[in-house]
Amino acid sequence: MDFSRRQFSAQVLGSLVAYGLLETLWSRDLLADEVKPIIGNWLKDLIAMCKDLKGQKLTDLDFQKKMEALYKTVNLKDLCSVVKLDDIEKKVKLPDNGASSSGIDFKQVDGLPADIGFGRQIFGCKKGRSIVPHGHLNMCTGFIILKGEWEGRHYEKVETEKEHFLIKPTIDQKFEAGGVSTISDHKDNIHWFKAVSETAFIFNVHVVGYDTTIKGNSGRLYLDPDGEKVKGGLIRAKKMTSEECHKKYG
Repeated sequence: MDFSRRQFSAQVLGSLVAYGLLETLWSRDLLADEVKPIIGNWLKDLIAMCKDLKGQKLTDLDFQKKMEALYKTVNLKDLCSVVKLDDIEKKVKLPDNGASSSGIDFKQVDGLPADIGFGRQIFGCKKGRSIVPHGHLNMCTGFIILKGEWEGRHYEKVETEKEHFLIKPTIDQKFEAGGVSTISDHKDNIHWFKAVSETAFIFNVHVVGYDTTIKGNSGRLYLDPDGEKVKGGLIRAKKMTSEECHKKYG
């Protein structure tokens, strides 16, 4: 029994935080009593990690490594059985353009601070629809694929011009259930996910305002990656409005 608990902790606890479903399990008493303290302590460790990032005790690149390691402990089959993700999928109305977005609330998890230090969302798309190409300023994000398949592309923003961003392609691959990716201002900071299965769901944890030296709004920076190819393998990507970007890529 002791071994199985340790294995459960290593493979599943990270998933519960990643999916933002701890409060559901906790409030409905779906977890054994002996597991609850472990989950609470693990979540507090994640909060501490986010605090270290915002306090600049942890670099964004180190944070990305830690987040990817956390996500890669996921046992999706076991987790889906525990939290009944099929029920969640049925409740989400997927739009005809772009992605649905659902926030997750941790208020029912006892013992946590009012400000847990990170945001979390579940995005869903129909086949052929996208989480459109965009970047951020002063934000670290970790993604994990909950269900379905996505075509994922990442870029690094090398330079900002008046009407364009100079970007460098870094990732172009299929992301299946359990697949992970992370972004920060210094690595893979432009992303674009297009659903290639009938439906697809992705979850992210994001930390905003971690670097006081980075100025600007952390909201989405929309752009067109289908731009002019220039020397050094770069692309001159035109800045876009949300409406323009969703019209072309949503």
